[in-house]
Amino acid sequence: MEALRAGQRFVLAGHVKPDGDCIGAQAALAGTLAALGKQVWIYNPDPPEPQFDYLTREFRFRTFDGGALPEHDWTVLLDISELSRCGPLEPVLRAANSRKMVIDHHVHVGPPWWDEAFVDVDCAASGLLVRRIARALGVELDRASALGVFTSLVTDTGWFKYSNTDAETLATAAELLELGLEPARIYGSIYQRQSAELPLALARGLSRLRYHAERRLAVIDLPRAAPGESELVDSDLLLDILRSVEAVEVVLFLREAQAGTCKLSARSKTDYDVQRLAGRFGGGGHRKAAGATIQGSLSEVRERVVAAALEGFSTPAASGGRA
Repeated sequence: MEALRAGQRFVLAGHVKPDGDCIGAQAALAGTLAALGKQVWIYNPDPPEPQFDYLTREFRFRTFDGGALPEHDWTVLLDISELSRCGPLEPVLRAANSRKMVIDHHVHVGPPWWDEAFVDVDCAASGLLVRRIARALGVELDRASALGVFTSLVTDTGWFKYSNTDAETLATAAELLELGLEPARIYGSIYQRQSAELPLALARGLSRLRYHAERRLAVIDLPRAAPGESELVDSDLLLDILRSVEAVEVVLFLREAQAGTCKLSARSKTDYDVQRLAGRFGGGGHRKAAGATIQGSLSEVRERVVAAALEGFSTPAASGGRA
């Protein structure tokens, strides 16, 4: 905590395609540090999605497009613990003459490389870690910073329906609402501004559904969209539909990102550890939500990933009760 109190200039960085937890945590920490009189810059390899415009109106999120970063004392990675996940920002951050800090709730594989870390893999969201930090620093959250923490909480807990929702999560949400946040308005911004093409993209994905292991494993492998078809990039709605099937314990969504590269999103409803599964293919995440980028054709990757997933059902942990 003393590092945050003593430092004067901070660059906050996130992962490629920053999600709600990433940018929410960045916003909350930027507001907290600004309240202490610090200079803060937020840099990401990609811009926030349009549904988070209520945050981008409050904070400036810069998209790195080359060049030098401002002189800074500390680089703070939020919602990641690997510089490699920063895309084109990685070499610039690595070369920067600044100390490095990690604020994250994901499992880290390998030796620690940072100077300071606030890591709790049992915490519901990185934004909740920032809330703890603000409290320890004696900073009262303003409404803008509270929006950041709330965004982290609702996106990483599936609006409080995932198993990582705990008493601290709900108590913090109640505390934030006392600052005047409007949950219905935030929900509408995040989840009810989809394109008219989304239902067609979901239908294309669902047409590729196959079950395995007596329907305990649901798998969708989605090729790139053909001319006239809708591309499905955000898989959360699709994954939620599959998880609603009573028999399904594990869901795998494989999307062909480009020729020779596939994206894996994996979710679990039981004690099955999808982070371990994703780790076999160079990915990571949480026990119940993980992903990876895998080289190979869609058919090759599907065969390898499904085979590995089926192996997991033979272990005692994989046959545990419902979460």
